[in-house]
Amino acid sequence: MSTAIARVVATDAALEMMDKLRQRHGPLMFFQSGGCCDGSAPMCYALGEFDVSDTDIYLGNLNGTPFYMGLEQFEYWEHTQLIIDVVDGNGGMFSLDNGTGKRFLTRSRLFTDEECALLHAQPHEHRKT
Repeated sequence: MSTAIARVVATDAALEMMDKLRQRHGPLMFFQSGGCCDGSAPMCYALGEFDVSDTDIYLGNLNGTPFYMGLEQFEYWEHTQLIIDVVDGNGGMFSLDNGTGKRFLTRSRLFTDEECALLHAQPHEHRKT
């Protein structure tokens, strides 16, 4: 049995939306926005359209889609599991969900003390190639 704790998960609605976008745009990737133009929305891009830096943290894989966050934001959210969902609305200006009538939304929950202990034993990964 694996002791790995998922730092990011997706709802069925999010996975369905990702499948639709994947059919239209090919392989995808996510970057958790830290503010600026589109607030704190999870931004969905065609794989390779967003340059991930050496300091960005790889949080995990959502059904074949890598998910990243900047190091400074990760330090703030490291005790939180991100739950990617879909709601009605307009996606971020540069995100592939823009114009679909739906948008990705990040929900969250705090890890338990036990999960935090396991996570501290797991090294986090920077950029995944």
